[in-house]
Amino acid sequence: MLKRVLIANRGEIALRVLRACRELEIETVAVYSEADAEALHVQLATQAVCIGPAKAADSYLNRDALLTVAKATGCDGLHPGYGFLSENADFADACAAEGITFIGPSGDTIRKAGSKSAARGLMKAAGVPVTPGSDGPVSSVEEALAAAERVGYPVLLKASAGGGGRGIRRCDSAEVLPAAYAEAKAEAQACFGSDEMYLEKLVLRPRHIEFQVLADRQGHVIHLGDRDCSVQRRNQKLIEEAPARCLTPALREAMGQAAVRAVKAVGYENAGTVEFLLDPDGEHFYFMEMNTRIQVEHGVTELITGVDLVRQQLRVASGLSLDMTQEDIRLEGHAIECRVNAEDPAQNFRPCPGKVEFVHFPGGAGVRVDSCLYNGCQLSPYYDSMAAKVLVHAPTRLEAIRKMRRCLEEFALEGFPTNAELSYQILYHPVFVRGACTTAFLDEHLPDLLDFSRRVRESEGDA
Repeated sequence: MLKRVLIANRGEIALRVLRACRELEIETVAVYSEADAEALHVQLATQAVCIGPAKAADSYLNRDALLTVAKATGCDGLHPGYGFLSENADFADACAAEGITFIGPSGDTIRKAGSKSAARGLMKAAGVPVTPGSDGPVSSVEEALAAAERVGYPVLLKASAGGGGRGIRRCDSAEVLPAAYAEAKAEAQACFGSDEMYLEKLVLRPRHIEFQVLADRQGHVIHLGDRDCSVQRRNQKLIEEAPARCLTPALREAMGQAAVRAVKAVGYENAGTVEFLLDPDGEHFYFMEMNTRIQVEHGVTELITGVDLVRQQLRVASGLSLDMTQEDIRLEGHAIECRVNAEDPAQNFRPCPGKVEFVHFPGGAGVRVDSCLYNGCQLSPYYDSMAAKVLVHAPTRLEAIRKMRRCLEEFALEGFPTNAELSYQILYHPVFVRGACTTAFLDEHLPDLLDFSRRVRESEGDA
């Protein structure tokens, strides 16, 4: 096994990796920006080193600083978490050149799978269905306009190195595309260090279904079932659940096999996710992208399979083969995750970070909360607005919904607004309860959800 791992990230994912390392008796080195000096992962790591100012480009995206710390502290492994440099092929190569194990796929694999535009071509060759779009990246507005004209509007401009809903713009006409192209490129460069873009046809009102995969150096590949991530705001997931209620056993089998083919097509190693769009008819699916990292929502898969995905990442990176086969994977019960973000849904989800005056997390059987918050800490304005992930597991979907409602009733956070109340209202919406949400759900129902929340608050005030 690896002996000492540098955690090249922050927040709850840094804590998640740190805990898995501790259980495997692997020492940890945390890095932090000046803004994160009091962060929980800094306090719990074996060792912690400051790597720069608050701005991500000067700290968590500073490859030279990260490698310098890794070498100086004697780390033989580096876990990138998600976001930041987790899907940066050059960084993975740089780690390998320094003799440090990058806990993820190789740089070459990231280029093939992590570049969304390059992956589309590989998927076609592997027999995995893809949405119509550009043949490779679009390097100019003119190329983007030509590709959009060929496939037909509406289209999506997407960052090749992107993830987490960043670097994506919808275009409904040629008139809005040039400005959207410039905006998406700038956001992609700031978030991922690459402004390469590609274009694909926008599938209207699809479901967002993804499959968790694991692969080792010995060539074993398995999937751990599916997740439904259709409830989104601004292309970022808000509520995730597993397994997807909308999949028949036959469709789940077909999509799982397609996910395994996708992994084998790029020679993948470690944990990853193959994301699909499912047509409103519930019969046709299309490859969307492959995330070459651990996902924010990996916890729901852990709850229904009993598999510790970060532990498996560390095992695979240490050269060990998977200790399970596809036949060993059983999907038990139902899991739901709600992301609690420091944002105001009534103000177009404006980020609202600040000091945590008081926080209380729910508990009980089948409840898990992943968060870096504690009383008195500061949720920094420099990074992602996610404050906590609340996860539940129950024998049935309806029981999981009821458990999550109870958890959000118990959840208390004072100091800044969050979207917890919005998620609570969604859990009562008949479309969600039926399991019929598409990616358009929040756009279609947000005004009613916000109005209902307002009327509830007013009635409580009158009482």
